Amino acid sequence: MKLNEIKLEVDYFDFDENLYEELKPSPLTNPKLVSYNKQACDLIGLDYESCETKEFLDFINGSKLQEGSKPYSMVYAGHQFGYFVPKLGDGRAINLGSVNDWHLQTKGSGLTRYSRQGDGRAVLRSSIREYIMSEAMHSLGIATTRALAIIDSDSFAHREWEQESCSIVLRMSPSWIRIGTFEFFANTNDSKKNLEQLANYVIKQSYPSLQNEKNKYEKMFYSLVDRTALLMAQWQTYGFMHGVMNTDNFSMAGLTIDYGPYAFMDYFEKNCICNHTDVEGRYSYNNQPYVARWNLIVLAHALKEICDVDKLLEYMKTFLPQHENVYLELMNKRLGLDVTKSGNNNLNLILELIGSLESAKIDYNLFFYKLTYLESFDDLSTILNHAVFTEPLKNWFDSYKKVCEDEKSTFKQRTEIMKKVNPKYIIKNYMLQDAITLAHEGDYSLVNDLLVIAQNPFDEHKKYEKYATSTPINLSNLQLSCSS
Repeated sequence: MKLNEIKLEVDYFDFDENLYEELKPSPLTNPKLVSYNKQACDLIGLDYESCETKEFLDFINGSKLQEGSKPYSMVYAGHQFGYFVPKLGDGRAINLGSVNDWHLQTKGSGLTRYSRQGDGRAVLRSSIREYIMSEAMHSLGIATTRALAIIDSDSFAHREWEQESCSIVLRMSPSWIRIGTFEFFANTNDSKKNLEQLANYVIKQSYPSLQNEKNKYEKMFYSLVDRTALLMAQWQTYGFMHGVMNTDNFSMAGLTIDYGPYAFMDYFEKNCICNHTDVEGRYSYNNQPYVARWNLIVLAHALKEICDVDKLLEYMKTFLPQHENVYLELMNKRLGLDVTKSGNNNLNLILELIGSLESAKIDYNLFFYKLTYLESFDDLSTILNHAVFTEPLKNWFDSYKKVCEDEKSTFKQRTEIMKKVNPKYIIKNYMLQDAITLAHEGDYSLVNDLLVIAQNPFDEHKKYEKYATSTPINLSNLQLSCSS
């Protein structure tokens, strides 16, 4: 469809008017298209040529409204670093409506009722990071929001130490409801009614098979627990850190949402922190499943008026075992092993590997990619040459070799398993910074090239072989800010 043929639907105005704000976006000055995503276009049936028109720019910028669109922002609460904040909300995001079950939202479209001390804007660097990373996560099979396009402008906002150009990223999701949304609704005057209405809304969007079930609210919670256990296992398997796992950044659909100070692991570090404001390490790499469990328990208590909380808390006992089982299954695949042939899912081997990777100081993703194409245990140089300290990995390979022999697996068999799950490219922060630096000079080419790499991480990208090597040590495991 051409852009002018797309009609958006808004389904949020059935809620009490105090639970959202209907408003218009505040357009940026002289918008410029940075990139558009053909895969996301396919999801909503948008013609590619439409994305190269002035009308498309105006649509993202908010100066042109699609038929059926009634822009609005949503209110929610949240626990931020463990402390409850009773009123948050879409402080710089505006919902435009949905098409083909994808809810479109522009991030950086100006002030809303919920902006608090913010200016309602997003700068180019943070928009590029979200645009690229959401697509990279999807290509790894990790549940996530998506991104349709990104624009730059001649408007500026002050961030940290300088003025930066303002940007808008048009992002898409099956649902934008968060745990924090339920927290807010649970504290309204007509809380039971509002919670039931919200739960029905979430079930329709994200768990439609439950609509006619008995005890459907409890089953919604159980389903989210299951999805979140899988999500945390996938994050940790690929070395991803979210950075701000507050309940207001935690999806009721089990998606990765709100990309801020995130990172994929460079050199493996179990307690790595990617958010420089996280001084206590609450959202460190290793803590992520425990924080997810904490957030889900917060949700259980927020649902107390419409659910049997005891049943929800009882089901929470399955969360960490579920997470561990999926994590071990995925890690076995990254090692080319068959979990059905190992009684303990090679738990000891994987624990030993994690310790060895940290001691050896080796690029996390590069290790698995090089392991994928290892041809002999007699020559480990293709891997060990990338480690600062080789002895820990040499010792681990003794254990790995024994497991491979016990399972009677061949190098060819392991390669066939590993090449499906061990990408050549993982989008790292230093790569994104290269694209951001060029973009600030008006050159958006690397943004578009990184989008191709992000969407095709298992492929060869000869022009960018440098990005398939170890992260430069001086650029590894950096800590970023929330405006990153």
